[in-house]
Parts: sequence; structure tokens; C-alpha cells
Amino acid sequence: MTADAMGGDAMGAATVHRAEDAFVHPALFYGDEREYLAGTVPFVLDGLAAGEPVAVAVPGERLRLIREELGAAAADVRLLDMREAGRNPGRIIPGVLRAFADAQPHGRRVRIIGEPIWAGRSATEYPACVQHEALINAAFTGRAVTILCPYDLNRLDADVLADAYATHPTVVHAGTGTTAQRISDAYDPDSVVARYNEPLPVVADALTFTFDAETLPDARHTVTAEAERLGLTGIRLGDLALVTAELTTNSVVHGGGTGTARVWAQDRYVVCEVRDKGRLADPLAGRRPAPQDQRGGRGLLLVNLVADLVRLHNGDEGTTVRCWFAL
Repeated sequence: MTADAMGGDAMGAATVHRAEDAFVHPALFYGDEREYLAGTVPFVLDGLAAGEPVAVAVPGERLRLIREELGAAAADVRLLDMREAGRNPGRIIPGVLRAFADAQPHGRRVRIIGEPIWAGRSATEYPACVQHEALINAAFTGRAVTILCPYDLNRLDADVLADAYATHPTVVHAGTGTTAQRISDAYDPDSVVARYNEPLPVVADALTFTFDAETLPDARHTVTAEAERLGLTGIRLGDLALVTAELTTNSVVHGGGTGTARVWAQDRYVVCEVRDKGRLADPLAGRRPAPQDQRGGRGLLLVNLVADLVRLHNGDEGTTVRCWFAL
């Protein structure tokens, strides 16, 4: 799909962010480093000039380009390597975007560049990435926040670029000397969340343990011992134990009183999952920061914050949460 295939009128660079809008969420399509800098650096500088807090969360190699181009102004920007901060897409809304926006003075517009999808993201990661991009729209409805999401025209597949039209209400093409923003006629984030709610097939040779309220400690011990046998150690083993405890407890309390835990090795990861008969009605579950005075309700948020990747499937038969931990 090309820019000409979209509806809406072309607009100048100055209207990428309009003060009268609440939440603004354009995708930035760029073809090379020059276009990348042309689309991102003025966005940052305009925000600083307007007195807006600005954060940039992009892959490390792109982060270096922006930092160098900003020069001394980089000291006034929150800079994050998205390969680390956003390696699990489920972590980005609570741990990067909301963490920055919520820390700013009430009522002040915030600008963020967030690049969660880059060449090299695996097919296993991508459904979580595109669901994240779709859910940003619900997570920031009514907020005075602008989030610009860059997409590499030359290195990302056509299907990824098509999904960007569906997850962003407007699309910016960083061209020679100009930046034009157009409304996307394909914008439909809810359909993207549903389309990538993909079933997660059972792994036949995984260690499997069925649990209930009486056997919760056994489930945690069994999964953790198998993960250690598979090579997971130290802090990561502790993180897996925490995730297993949270997910199995949720199954007992909210998922019908019982569930099934599995653990196995896959590529350079140990993977654990929990299946139960519950159903998550809230697509943003686990993606909202928990208020400091909130008691409980942090389980899925903790899972997103500590795992390297989380995939979730909701279906008529129940819910599956699958988590990856790097060896």
C-alpha cells in the first residue's frame, strides 16, 4: 500500500502534532538514515521548544543516530534502547510509555518516539508487537500524548507495513525535504488485536503438570526445577519462578480452580506456559501500571515486566499465557 492509496488530505510537518488534539499516534515511514533523522529529530526539537517532556525509545543503532544529531539537546531527552526496554512488547506500555508520561506534570503534553518493530524481530515476537501497537490507542485515549512510531520501508515486510496502517490513525512519509501526514482509511486497531489472538499449539514433548489449589507449590517447584535442568540459572530462574507462581495462582483464583503448566527449551530460551478455563475480558490486562496503593491485581503486569516475551491467547476453551526466558 502506498501513500496515494490512503484517504485524507496531505498536511505539513508542523501538523504532525496539533495542540488541540488529545492523543496523537502517527506511524513514520522512512527509507534511509537521512529520512529517519528528518522525521524524528525535528519532532524532538519542536517538543523541546514547546516545553514538552520528550522521550525516545528506539533500537540502539537508531538511538545513536538521533543522539548525535541532537547534540547538546540530547541531554534534555529521555533516551532508551528499545531492544532492551521493549524486548517484550507487553512491557512497553506500562514500563516505557506510561512510565514516562505518568511521571510528567498533569496536563502537560508529552512527546514520545517509540519503535517497537524492527528488522530482526522474529515471527514468534511479531504478533505481540503488532497487538502492542494496536493497544496503544486504547491505553492513551484522552491523554495529551503524541507517540510517533517509525517503520523501515526497505527492511520490513509488506504485511508489517500494512498492519501499521491498521494500528495508526495517521501515517507520515518522511520524504525529500517535506513530511506529509495522511489519514489512514485502514485504521482498525480492534480487528488487529483480534486477528493476532493466535492459538498457541500444545508442545507435545514439554514437561506437563496439572495443578489445583492444593498443588500450587508443587507446580512452581516442578516448573522451576525443569527450567534449571534446561539451563536457566540465577536471576532469570528466579524470574521464571515468580511468573509461574503468579500465573498458576491466577488460574486457581480466576481460571476455574485448576490449570496446566508446561515448560520446555526452544532455541535459546526456556519457555513456560499456563493454560486454564478462564477468560481475560480486558485486552489491556497486564499493560497498565498499578497504582502504588493498589492491593493485588499485579500478576500479569509482573509477568510482562520480567519475561523476555509474552504471548497470550484467549479462546472459547480458556486462556493460555506463554512466556520466554533467554538462556
